[in-house]
Amino acid sequence: MQLITQHLCLEKDIGANGNLFGGFMMAWLDEAAAILAFQSTKSCRMVTLLTKEIKFIKAVKVGDIIQMKGEVGHMGRTSVTINVLVNSHHPESGEESIVCKTSFVFVKIDEDGNKQSIEIE
Repeated sequence: MQLITQHLCLEKDIGANGNLFGGFMMAWLDEAAAILAFQSTKSCRMVTLLTKEIKFIKAVKVGDIIQMKGEVGHMGRTSVTINVLVNSHHPESGEESIVCKTSFVFVKIDEDGNKQSIEIE
């Protein structure tokens, strides 16, 4: 899997239980998957069609560096599946762990929002 993006978990990202708010993680996941979908299809006309099960494996705390890694799982005629794995790294302790994983399906659309074929050279 290739590194797509990184985020630093800040106080403003924390929910009521003292962990990274899951909604922020979900937004970061969608953004990271979209970046890889754009790069792999050479098109910015990709939209999220489906988010498969998001498995939150371990809590993320303030100061943790979140690394979003991904790979193309499947390239279809009009869609691409992106698998995303999230690692957490704590700079002081050096501890690293898998904190989340999921898959997204993106579909290519035209200017009217209709499905369009992905043309990879």
